[in-house]
Amino acid sequence: MATLGKTLLSLEGVGVAFRPGKLSLRKRELFWVLKDVTFDLLHGETLGVIGRNAAGKSTLLRLMAGILTQDCGTLVNYGHTAALLSLQTGFVPYLTGRQNAILSGILLGLRRRDVQARMDSIIDFSELGAFIDEPLSNYSSGMRARLGFAVAYQAEPDILLIDETLGVGDEAFRAKSTEAMHARIRSDKTIVLVSHSAETIRTLCDRVVWLDEGMTRAVGPVAEVMAAYHAELAHRQSERVARIRGGIVR
Repeated sequence: MATLGKTLLSLEGVGVAFRPGKLSLRKRELFWVLKDVTFDLLHGETLGVIGRNAAGKSTLLRLMAGILTQDCGTLVNYGHTAALLSLQTGFVPYLTGRQNAILSGILLGLRRRDVQARMDSIIDFSELGAFIDEPLSNYSSGMRARLGFAVAYQAEPDILLIDETLGVGDEAFRAKSTEAMHARIRSDKTIVLVSHSAETIRTLCDRVVWLDEGMTRAVGPVAEVMAAYHAELAHRQSERVARIRGGIVR
């Protein structure tokens, strides 16, 4: 496990709200995706984020990346860059793979000259060869995914935010991309990882944040929080089964 250091980012009672439905003259109630989220992100740690679907995990990453702003509470970034690992960011079909790599890299926070300096590495990792100078519209979905991952992997923010997918492409490339990302996570980088895989969280993370209906349910050691989370899932499942059986009996 990593030796945890200073606080890079701090959230206190943070909430994010959206107004559902189309715009209309009638005022609609706000839907709070995040309601009350509180935790600190420490230097050098891999922080797992768990929770059921619609718990607010992806919204939390977008908030930490600066894509969204909170509607209540306090979020303090102590002067550190944060980037959401998003494959195929900014891809334009009529541009070549090389041109898309430059554009995507810039959108991920790299300078143009840095992307160009790493272009050989991008081409090599993506295994595109001469196809790098073909229009993206000629690429298969697998080729696009390989280029997207190869570019995204070059981004080196202070805080790397990863939403679910570690590996892309066919089986061989998926194994390579997964191992590359695992190596990044095992380094001294600061990572926030959203995953539904208990094994991934247990293997890679130092601490865990459990989100439940947009609120922080628990923050702490992996084994402790995961045990409480799975116990809660089992309890809810047993309640669901009991309701179903009760309905059948009636």
